[in-house]
Amino acid sequence: MPPTLTRDQLVTYFRVVPDELVFKALADPTRRLLLDALFTRDGRSLGELERVVNEHTEMSRFGVSKHLKLLEDADLVITKKSGRERQHYLNPIPIRLIHDRWISKYTAPHVRALTEIKRRAEEDHD
Repeated sequence: MPPTLTRDQLVTYFRVVPDELVFKALADPTRRLLLDALFTRDGRSLGELERVVNEHTEMSRFGVSKHLKLLEDADLVITKKSGRERQHYLNPIPIRLIHDRWISKYTAPHVRALTEIKRRAEEDHD
């Protein structure tokens, strides 16, 4: 990734990564906590994210860094150097791709069926 991306470009940047990397990254509660923290407030330093994690569980800076690396490998987190620190940004695109590929196709028939049941129940009631 070019180091000169603006924040707007960071949000829209993505590369195709295997689904397995995304699923592996999402499987761990600490990594999900990090993603939630970035969703709440994007552009955080390692120190800030370490504090967030340590509010829930004891973990070293190195441990948090390893989790962030797995999130970066899955393209769920993008980093940009800002002075001496690296800022971490949430990249929601891989999650959306997982949703579109895996989740929505399995939920759509159920939603259609429930909608049809509701429609019929309302017809019977009228």
